[in-house]
Amino acid sequence: MSSHKILLINGPNLNLLGTREPHIYGSTTLQQLNSAIIARASQNNINITCFQSNSEGDIVSRIHKAGEDGVAGRIINPAAYTHTSVAIRDALLGVDIPFVEIHISNPHKRETYRHHSYLKDKASAVICGMGIYGYFAALDWWAWTLAGKQII
Repeated sequence: MSSHKILLINGPNLNLLGTREPHIYGSTTLQQLNSAIIARASQNNINITCFQSNSEGDIVSRIHKAGEDGVAGRIINPAAYTHTSVAIRDALLGVDIPFVEIHISNPHKRETYRHHSYLKDKASAVICGMGIYGYFAALDWWAWTLAGKQII
């Protein structure tokens, strides 16, 4: 059985996981998170590529490349770009691959300017406020979806 490809995109400042505002984002580093996600993906016959950038242009370029790479699904934590980036929205829509939007914190319980998402109306699912477990929930959702199973 061949594995499905998933692209995990982490936006700005997520390279600081583990040290940046641990009361909000927890103490797990991005490297630890990526290692755990890769291990879980492997158990589900999924080949996941983890990508992080603080640059909007680099994120847009990586989204474009996903189409060439045969990616079946995407998981994106756009971080601060959630509320500001029409370019990332347009890139996600320009490459016809479904995506799940995730956030470690719950933006709706934070500052008002964080309540708006340019992606949520186009995402297959939105997961927020579950800490890093949200990444695993998104991956599990993809495992079920790509296997053709219905969750309910």
